[in-house]
This record gives sequence, structure tokens and C-alpha cells, in this order.
Amino acid sequence: MGMTMTQKILAAHAGLDKVSAGQLIEADLDLVLGNDVTAPVAIHEMEKMTIKKVFDKDKIALVPDHFTPNKDIKSAEHCKCMREFAYDQGITNYFEIGEMGIEHALLPEKGLVVAGDAVIGADSHTCTYGALGAFSTGVGSTDMAAGMATGKAWFKVPSALRFVLTGKPAPWVSGKDIILHIIGKIGVDGALYKSMEFTGDGIQNLTMDDRFAMANMAIEAGAKNGIFPVDEAAVSYMKEHSVKEFKIYEADEDAEYDETYVIDLSSLKPTVAFPHLPENTRTIDNVGDIRIDQVVIGSCTNGRIEDLRTAAKILEGRKVAKGLRVIIFPATQAIYLQAMEEGLLSIFIKAGAIVSTPTCGPCLGGHMGILAAGERAVATTNRNFVGRMGHVDSEVYLASPAVAAASAVTGKISGPDALGL
Repeated sequence: MGMTMTQKILAAHAGLDKVSAGQLIEADLDLVLGNDVTAPVAIHEMEKMTIKKVFDKDKIALVPDHFTPNKDIKSAEHCKCMREFAYDQGITNYFEIGEMGIEHALLPEKGLVVAGDAVIGADSHTCTYGALGAFSTGVGSTDMAAGMATGKAWFKVPSALRFVLTGKPAPWVSGKDIILHIIGKIGVDGALYKSMEFTGDGIQNLTMDDRFAMANMAIEAGAKNGIFPVDEAAVSYMKEHSVKEFKIYEADEDAEYDETYVIDLSSLKPTVAFPHLPENTRTIDNVGDIRIDQVVIGSCTNGRIEDLRTAAKILEGRKVAKGLRVIIFPATQAIYLQAMEEGLLSIFIKAGAIVSTPTCGPCLGGHMGILAAGERAVATTNRNFVGRMGHVDSEVYLASPAVAAASAVTGKISGPDALGL
């Protein structure tokens, strides 16, 4: 029996000719990532080890993005811990305010991850980089500490689910809608510790930003990782952003999959995940009349330039509904600058939205967008658990930038069709 794409990458990094699902391996790492929530814990754990220097100062990335700009003294101390460690260790890829961004948008943009890499990050959405054909997965802070010290990590080789994508999405249907549809279909534990491998001729109709959003939310189905084949679009992205050598791995024709799902992209509609799980999905024509208090457009899922362009296309010449708060978070400084140069920020502000510096703040209920009891938000983020964005009696509805922007205008959950688009 052959190997899946993920299994081939893991085999190569373990120095093995072949691996199989369930096998325990030790793999070499190309990159170890931490943020201001998880890295301080890892740093303190590494201090307890006999190894006092990171395995490779060029293969560690530290990104303060969750509670930054610092929201309080504790978050300031966490960032100080990261900063001092980065300077002491000579970490090349430490991204402070002014050059930082939301980590899972920033690392591909900086060219730090390419096809064929094996990456761990002390953040569950590290699986984002599978859009580039890399194996990337989230780990705990202790594993991050071991990875920083040794450049290695233990894995149980995952089995895989195959998603064959066909057709072309309709206008206003994006990667966010596709992954919400999939999670609604298989459930939040439908891919538990499995690799979600996307294939099919429909992939050619997905932009890289679509793919990043889909790989990003693989964890919301319980997956170990999500991964896309490396095509011309992925190669073009890597050549634009990176000078690293990349290696393309392809699944064997006789690779074994636990299940295969065929999804006709042309049949999908804008999709919304209702509280309090990403699997609780409904298409836009079945959402009913749900008034909202806040809209958040951004995050590591949907804060890229195409997401902002989509939102601007809908908001241009329109006004945010009275009494509604709309907060827009470009995912990196570069995206922020590009959006400014394209005039998108002007569109947002004239519509009545505010634009924030890159931060994860509202997504995890950290700061800059907290919900009070009884409030509802439409968000382009990735999780809508109880209390995720604030009070335990608040509600978060996950949606695409198109639905979020249309909802901002109508004041209730709506698709672009509600505006005649």
C-alpha cells in the first residue's frame, strides 16, 4: 500500500523509506513557532533543560500577536519574556510590533514555510501551512520547548481522509464557505487525528487565500493537519515570497484513505456556523432573521488581502447599520499597507467601520472586540465556542468576509444577495 502526501513528508523527515498510519516516529523539523500566549511557557520549560541554546536560530519563529498591542501588564510581561529570549538566543525570526502580523498569515508571507517542510507551532491553527504543501501541526508548549532545543518532534503517523473537490465555486462562495460546509458534513471530530488531504480539479479554481483559510480550519474538524497538492498557484506564491528550496510530495495512487468525500464546489452556497460549534452550519438561505451587534473581519483565517477586497466590494458606497460595531483586522502589516494603498481602508472608514492593527485579540476574546452578555457577532474567525469572544452568554456566528460585510450593512445575518449583489 502506498503513502499519502502527509505520510511521505513525515517519512522523509524521519529518514525512513516508508511509514504507515499509527506508526510512532521522530522527525526533523524545519520550523518551530510560538506566540505570546504559548512561547513564554515553552521558554520557561526550556530553561529547565540541560540544553540551553536553540537548535537553529534561523528555524525558530516567535510572533507576539494574541494580546498585542499589549492589553495589560501580564501580556506586556509575556512579550518581554519572548523579546529577551529572542535577543539572547539570536533568533532571526522574531517579529515585534511594527513588523509583525497574525502568525499564520505572517509566516507564509515572510517565506518561512514552503512545500515539503515539517513544521510545529504552539498554536492549534499551525495547520494553515498545508495550503503550501507542507506538513504543519499544532503542539503544546512543552513540545515546542523540546522542538526548539532539539529540532525534533515525535509523531504518530496519521491516517487520512481525502476530499475530492470538483467544479467552480459560485460568486461570493469562498474557501471559508467550503471548509464550513465540510466541517458541517463530517463534524468537529470527523477527522480526529487524521490528515485532511484535498485533491481534485476544483482546486485550480481556489486562490491561495482560499486554501489558507481551508487548511487553517482543518483543526476545527479535529484533524492533525490539512494539506493541498502543490500546483502552479502554490509554486508561484512560494517563488514570490521565499528563497527557500521546496520539495513537492505527491500521494501514491494506491495510498490508503479512511474515507473519500466528493464535493461539487458549484453546488455550495455561502455558509454560516451557528453557536456554539463550527459544525453547526446552515446555508445563507436558511439562517432566518438574526439581528447582530458586532461584525469582525480579519483573523488568521480571513484577514488576507482578498478577504479585505471582498469586504470592500460590498461595503463601498454603503453604510454600516446604525448601532452596529464593525472591526476590521488586516492580518499583517504588509496586508494593512496594501489595503491602504488600494483604498480599501478608506472604503471601510467611510462605511462606518474601524480598522485595527494586526492582532488576534477579538478572535479569542482577548481584547479589542469583546462581547457583552446577550450580544451576537458575525465573525470571519475560526471558532464559536461558548464564551469564545467574550461573555458566556454571547454568541458568535462564523462566516465568510462576503457574508460578514453584507451583514454589517443589513444589521442581521445576510448574504450579498440581500443587497442585490
